[in-house]
Amino acid sequence: MYNAKETRYAEMKFQRCGNSGLLLPRVSLGLWHNFGSVDPIENQRKLLTTAFDNGITHFDLANNYGPVYGSAEENFGRIMQSDLKPYRDEMIISTKAGYDMWPGPYGNWGSRKYLIASLDQSLKRMGLDYVDIFYHHRPDPETPLEETMGALSDIVKQGKALYVGISNYNAEQTRRAAEILARNGTPLLINQFRYNMLNRAPEEDKLFDALEEVGAGSIAFCPLAQGLLTDRYLNGIPEGSRATKSRFLHADQITPELQTKVSKLNELAKNRGQTLAEMALCWNLRKNRLTSVLTGSSRAEQIAVNVRIIQKLDFTDDELNAIEGILAAN
Repeated sequence: MYNAKETRYAEMKFQRCGNSGLLLPRVSLGLWHNFGSVDPIENQRKLLTTAFDNGITHFDLANNYGPVYGSAEENFGRIMQSDLKPYRDEMIISTKAGYDMWPGPYGNWGSRKYLIASLDQSLKRMGLDYVDIFYHHRPDPETPLEETMGALSDIVKQGKALYVGISNYNAEQTRRAAEILARNGTPLLINQFRYNMLNRAPEEDKLFDALEEVGAGSIAFCPLAQGLLTDRYLNGIPEGSRATKSRFLHADQITPELQTKVSKLNELAKNRGQTLAEMALCWNLRKNRLTSVLTGSSRAEQIAVNVRIIQKLDFTDDELNAIEGILAAN
């Protein structure tokens, strides 16, 4: 029987999510990878309990995380029941719907039919009465935003979620979604989006300004750019690495120019007494504009390393300028 460490809150830092009363850990755990039906359940258990022992209280899922679709939620539910159930009120559990989930016209995008049916399925898979945050996973160009946001608002009123969020929405879409939700009496809590040193689109779109305007928080996925912002590809593409087998990262993305930039970033990280991955995570959390960063792990040891960044989130102006110079170089 798992017993959480009494010192689990000793190191973690928390930040208020927008204008809400909810505090999120600066480091959260995403279950996008390594929690599917093809992954050993005992390793999944070790990842989750190690995260919780290190003050990570936020666990992020989606209906189709796996493979197979739904298996991450099923496995999370198994471990909740066997180990984490006594700590449910210390946890923030989120899930999403918006991408392909089941065949036919009702298992994708943003209709009221899909969102409510999907969350009902997610709750059954996880064995939960409610989730803390329910996201619409991506904008739907065909469904009226009023319908999608109305479904999110009703989900909160039905007690199936405590808060609602959006994911992959740009600045203008965020403003519109927040306005509709506010009219329905359900504040927008958070936007989840891709953000890292190599992907600055949220800054270019002024998404952070929009979130501040509407009083919502933010959380970034892929903060390490699918492993590009680690030392893994400094000397080429290792056999069996994500670049050799993932549909999200391809070998042709790892150009000599990119390797040069990453190598220079790696040297800067060493001067800070960090690995490149640690510095990249810290960079995402710089100046506190981002509420939390979603990390993924395949080994429990990685989680303890990721949490270590909490002790060194600050950058000097010289360091930030050096990073910008490296990233801007042709």
